[in-house]
Amino acid sequence: MSNEHLATHGELDDSEYAEFMELAAEEGFEGEDLDLENGGHIPLPVLAVVGRPNVGKSTLVNRIIGRREAVVEDKPGVTRDRVSYEATWNGRRFKVVDTGGWEIDVLGIDAMVAAQAELGIETADAVLFVVDATVGATDTDEALIKLIRRAGKPTVLCANKVDGPSTEAEAAYLWSLGLGEPYPVSALHGRGSGDLLDAVMAALPEAPPQTFGMAVGGPRRVALIGRPNVGKSSLLNKVAGEERVVVNELAGTTRDPVDELIELGGKTWKFIDTAGIRRRVHLTSGADFYASLRTSAALDKAEVAVILIDSSEPLAEQDTRIISMAVEAGRAVVVAYNKWDQMDEERRYYLEREIEQDLVQVQWAPRVNVSALTGRHMEKLVPAIETALAGWETRISTAKLNAFLGELVAAHPHPIRGGKQPRILFGTQAGTKPPRFVLFASGFLEAGYRRFVERRLREEFGFVGTPISISVRVREKRKRK
Repeated sequence: MSNEHLATHGELDDSEYAEFMELAAEEGFEGEDLDLENGGHIPLPVLAVVGRPNVGKSTLVNRIIGRREAVVEDKPGVTRDRVSYEATWNGRRFKVVDTGGWEIDVLGIDAMVAAQAELGIETADAVLFVVDATVGATDTDEALIKLIRRAGKPTVLCANKVDGPSTEAEAAYLWSLGLGEPYPVSALHGRGSGDLLDAVMAALPEAPPQTFGMAVGGPRRVALIGRPNVGKSSLLNKVAGEERVVVNELAGTTRDPVDELIELGGKTWKFIDTAGIRRRVHLTSGADFYASLRTSAALDKAEVAVILIDSSEPLAEQDTRIISMAVEAGRAVVVAYNKWDQMDEERRYYLEREIEQDLVQVQWAPRVNVSALTGRHMEKLVPAIETALAGWETRISTAKLNAFLGELVAAHPHPIRGGKQPRILFGTQAGTKPPRFVLFASGFLEAGYRRFVERRLREEFGFVGTPISISVRVREKRKRK
């Protein structure tokens, strides 16, 4: 299916889309109400704004998004993390990522800021490189250009702080950087920003590829995630049948995600062993900080997350945070309780209670009890992963979905609130990986009722091992023709 088709139809084929439009017309929905793309289901192109400290990146980001959202102060190093905002130019939506100032050979928090900026370049579809025209190109700028060239991303050069015709000559000197035409801009006053954004639109792809998944026929990608010392590397060595990664009693041995192609259950899988995710990324330092960053990047590339939990210890808040991270990333999920060989009867009793209380959010995820040390129940891992992936890719036809919704609404109508009773009129599945539904309703649906709809969808159609996204469109008040 072409990208152009996807942009208008979500993931519906032509006959389903025609049926969906017919239902919509009957219920009085029209125009923008029906734009499946604007449900946020198609990933937006990403523009990374990079440069050394104090060149005016955040001011420029505020100018692009049309509001003062990025924190701006007249001193270098205010922005530290990569922060993304949605923007629109000439009817095209895209994502702007504001990064911290990049510098050579820095230490401590500055090095972390530089690492975040480098990650911003890596994950972007295009780069907006900002130079202070009043200062000109510095050695730091030259070093950063080398980094951008290595990433091979389309780049637009912005000569910032050009407040009048007198400064434009200084901007022209930036042709020497070899990045093409420098666009003279004053982020503070808005001068020249329109031409710059036109150039950015030319550099950004129309519809970016999905960040997860592999080409058809490629090995499925499985990320092993969990807190430090839960046994991720031991599990990888066990499924690989050899010592592929360093295992040590010391928590946090793994620093970089390790990719391994492994033959299991008659198929080749790509297992990604990741660093343990510590309590709070911003409280970690040095190598641990980089490790946490790379782990979340590895999760973005994976299709299914196997979340390892140490069954011999009480469930920690960290465990539930890691689960939320995988769910929010939209990955299929398998929960593996490791160190099962160290369990006694009393611990097993308490673990069951903890699972009932703390893992309510992923009751739908397949559970396996394993021991990476002894290899116990390892054969159950692949069927659990396959089940989760099948749920992640499940599609329901519009006709079947609406028959189900009709019965559901008749048997369990939405509670009356303020004298009104909102009703689901019809729905469609706008995409898979994970399954995404758009419900069209006559009024606002409460969160509790949405959860009820999700629970019934799971009971009826399975969706084992996958998060489900449900968005609701409310019919605007307009006279029926």
